[in-house]
Order: sequence, then C-alpha cells, then structure tokens
Amino acid sequence: MNRSNFVLCALLALAAADVWAQASNGVVLNRIAAVVNEGVVLQTELDSQVLMIARQLREQGTSLPSRDVLEEQVMETLIVQQIQLQRAAQRGITISDERLNAALRQVAERNGLSLGQLPAAMASEGVDYGRYREEMRKEMIIDSLRQVEVFSGIAVSEREIERYLDREEASASDLVDYDISHILVAVDQDAQGATLDDAELRVNQIHERLLNGEDFAEVAVTYSDGQRALEGGRLGWRKGAQLPQFLEEIVVNLEPGEVSYPVRSPSGFHIVRINDVRGSERTLELQTRARHILIRPNEVMDDESVREKLLQLRERIEEGDSFTDIARVESEDPVSAAEGGDLGWSSAGTFHPIFEDQLSRLNKGEVSQPFRTPFGWHLVELIDRTERDTTQEKRRQRAVQAIRTGKVEQETEIWLRRLRDEAYVDIRG
Repeated sequence: MNRSNFVLCALLALAAADVWAQASNGVVLNRIAAVVNEGVVLQTELDSQVLMIARQLREQGTSLPSRDVLEEQVMETLIVQQIQLQRAAQRGITISDERLNAALRQVAERNGLSLGQLPAAMASEGVDYGRYREEMRKEMIIDSLRQVEVFSGIAVSEREIERYLDREEASASDLVDYDISHILVAVDQDAQGATLDDAELRVNQIHERLLNGEDFAEVAVTYSDGQRALEGGRLGWRKGAQLPQFLEEIVVNLEPGEVSYPVRSPSGFHIVRINDVRGSERTLELQTRARHILIRPNEVMDDESVREKLLQLRERIEEGDSFTDIARVESEDPVSAAEGGDLGWSSAGTFHPIFEDQLSRLNKGEVSQPFRTPFGWHLVELIDRTERDTTQEKRRQRAVQAIRTGKVEQETEIWLRRLRDEAYVDIRG
C-alpha cells in the first residue's frame, strides 16, 4: 500500500475541519452530492477533499485549476472510492483493528513516536485521530481488494520471464531509476469512430499544451483520467522494466524534463514526462516450503460452513490421508491445486501477512487450523524450512514482480473503468 496515502488522510481530516469552521452560521448542510449504487457521496466529503487537494497542490507549487474542474476530478475520485469500498464489502474484505494498529504503529515509528503517543501528536496538529484511523482503514481495504481482483489475477508467462532476464543483462533501463509523471486519456480498448477520434483529439490538445510550456502537474490534475491525476500525475521512481513495455521503450529515449508523444494502450492514450534519472552477489536466506488448500465462501457455503469443511479435511489428513491428493480435489487455488497445493520455496513477505503469520507458527510436517485471508479460507502445511542459495530464484522473483508491476497500473485502470461503467451513479446538481 502507498504509505503517502496516510499523509493525505491526515490532510483530509484537517480539510474536513476547515469546512465546518468556514460555515457562516456554524452549520454545514450535509446534503447528498452523488448517489453511488446503494451508497452516497456527501457534500461535506466533496468540500473537504477539494480543500485538501487544493492545499496539497499549493504546497507542491502547482497552479490550481478552476474550482469547477477540481470539484469534477475530486467527485470522480470519491465515486470510484465508494464503488471499490462497496465491492470490498460484497467480497467480505475487512481490516481488523489489529492490522490497522500495526499500520498506525509504522506511521508513529517513522515520526519517532509510539502508537500510544500518536493520538495526542495528531491532536496537537488539529487532526482528528478517529477520522484518520477510518480513512486509513478505507485505504487498506481498497488495497486488499486490488490485491485480490487485480494483482493476483495478473499472469506472468515463462516466456515473459525469460525475455525479462535477457533484457536485464542487455538493457541499461534495468540499471537506471526513472522519476516519472503520467497523463492518461482513458478510452475503451474496442473504441472506434467518434469516441476514438474525440480521445485522440483530446490527448493531442493536452500534448500541445505541454509542448507550449504548461506545467505538467497542473495539466494532469485538470485533464488526466489516471489514478494519480490529483497527485499531478506523479508515478515516482520506477525502473524501466517495472513499466509496461510500451512505456519502457519510450522512457529510455527521453531526457529529464522531456515529454513523450501520446502512445496508445488498451486503457487509453498516455503521455509521460521524465522528471529525473539516477543512476551480482550470491543470496543466502531462510526459506520455507509449504502447501495449502484454499476454499472460498460462496452463495451455498458461508464462512462457518467452509471452516467446518476444512476442519473435516484436516482431520482426514491427521488420520493419514494425503494432503496432496486432497488439495488436488478440493483446493480452489487455480495455480497450486494441480501441484497438490505445493507453493514451492518462498521467502518472508511472499504471502499475505495473515498467511505468513500462520506459516511461521508451524513446525515441519505440521498442518494449521483453518484460517481466513482476503482470498478465502486456508489449511497450510509446512513441508520444510531451511537456508538456501536463492540467487537465481531472486532474479526470477524480481522478474515476476517487475513484470506484474509493469502490468498492474494498466490492468487497474481497465478494472476501475469496468467497475465505474457497471455502477449506478447519479451526481446531484
């Protein structure tokens, strides 16, 4: 999860306080600004977010667009956030107080504080700690949803890994970090006719503005459809191989400060700017090898029914039935089921934190009790734990991670666009 969102949450809380303080009669009418499926976006949410974004852009030295343009962009952000939170609720994705406190503890430690000191420190800055907690919880819920619906579904082929490793040895872009900003003009992959012509006209007009010297961040805030529009389109530091290949080929040929020509992808038209550029040993580490059985709740089996089924499977395994055979038949993990649930050798941080915690408690040959993650319910068996030379595996893991990272931005844009198109949205005037 992007930890800068935690800072934004704090600013949001401050901005919300400003909205109430600025009411001439001491009362803000909390009317509905938009209906989103069965939920709503309130006017106070919109106003506070607009103030927060305006403050953030001023601190960055970015010129503000008109109030109407900023409100339109912020409204769309809040609508998409509401859609994602509703989707997460449908999937039963929640963030426990324990996980939330762990994330808050990291925020506190980065500021030289304990978790217990954080509320008072925030209060001294005018930040409502309770509101901050809930905004952070929302960000973590959305991050978990994207892990389940987008990231985990991104396939990486053996051919892609081989190509990446070949390029790693030959391509300078993999040895260089690029600080990148991005503008997206979204358009469906199969768009044609007037819709496609309008998108091409729009992206060419944006490109012309940039060539004429207009500030990239301001143009991104005003016109970009990308997820980072309200951050001035800033993607931050990326290696070339962490970008979609069509962008990597552009980036390596740009100098700092240079803006690319528009380029088409399945999610739309892209313009990137290079802000800055900066320029193999054996690896031994403790690794674990495990196998698991995954079963997801559905319309027929609720959480308790799934848990009971896994308890029965665990009892069969304890009585001598093969974990591998049961996993092949029962597991709903499309990748590992065919391998009898075998997850291969893994390093710390490979799996979801809840899964990692359960795995760390097991002795060799021990099977866990059923437990739940955002992906469903699991049984996991620890096969082995040992120190291994993982130099080549690390290279492959970095390749898979980089390829997925290169795909995730584009896949997320497509996913969000589909969710938005399927949602009922009524923006009140």
